[in-house]
Amino acid sequence: MQRLLRVFNRVLPALAFAGVLASGAQAAGDQPSVPYVPTPQAVVDRMLEMAKVTAQDYLIDLGSGDGRIVVTAAKKFGARGFGVDLNPVRISEANENARRNGVTDKVAFYQRNLFDTDLSQATVITMYLLPRVNLELRPKLLELKPGTRLVSHDFDMGDWKADASVRINAADKFSGAGGDSDVYFWVVPAKAGGSWRSQFPVSGKPQTYEFMFEQKYQVISGSVQVNGRAVKIPDAKLRGAELSFSFTAEVNGAPVKHEFSGRVDGDRIIGQAALSGSRLTARVEWIAERAARVAGTGAMN
Repeated sequence: MQRLLRVFNRVLPALAFAGVLASGAQAAGDQPSVPYVPTPQAVVDRMLEMAKVTAQDYLIDLGSGDGRIVVTAAKKFGARGFGVDLNPVRISEANENARRNGVTDKVAFYQRNLFDTDLSQATVITMYLLPRVNLELRPKLLELKPGTRLVSHDFDMGDWKADASVRINAADKFSGAGGDSDVYFWVVPAKAGGSWRSQFPVSGKPQTYEFMFEQKYQVISGSVQVNGRAVKIPDAKLRGAELSFSFTAEVNGAPVKHEFSGRVDGDRIIGQAALSGSRLTARVEWIAERAARVAGTGAMN
């Protein structure tokens, strides 16, 4: 509620100045207007720092306003990208901003509904929308390539908890208001939930592992069947497509610690497994194949 009041207090002077609702974002179907309140430059800088933007990135800004996020990413880090906004005045301002900063070869701005915008090219997406718009946009964001970085000014994604967040103090140069701003950061997770099967040699003998992972967004837990025994996996971590976990299970009559790390690539996980015990120390290639999907375990929950 405090965040909403802070933003509401910023919006009122902006509306009094503008006299109209300048749409920076549109929800699907009824396309409600969102008042245009520019993100303070200090917040822009922090958003780009949290996303670790580089010259290799392609950034898309949803509700781009005067284009300051895209322009800063291009000028400061060499990134390419574009912004979308419904208001033609904002698009004109953004193009002038790009021209003035000498980055027209790297950026573009389009008068477009953000829900109709193809986001597949993005490695970074930035936004300053409203809570309802974030939630309506969330399913589309979760379908992006795993590892895509998302940064939102002031509003989160409901029960999809941020990977990181920070509160900073910055003045809104447009309205003259100051105050705290929240910045939220996520990495789009791969779909790792479900059953997976893997086999590789341990001490010269083939050993089968059957993994079961439950997933809610980037939070993952699971268990593994080894020699007919179920063992819990207590510390699984998923960041983008990178999956890692460890457990101890009895193999060939002795306890063996297993440390797995790999990359989820569709219906395969490819990586390495480090095994250590009183009778065994080894590092082997690890490939797991998806055995079946389990309803309710996908990243879309």
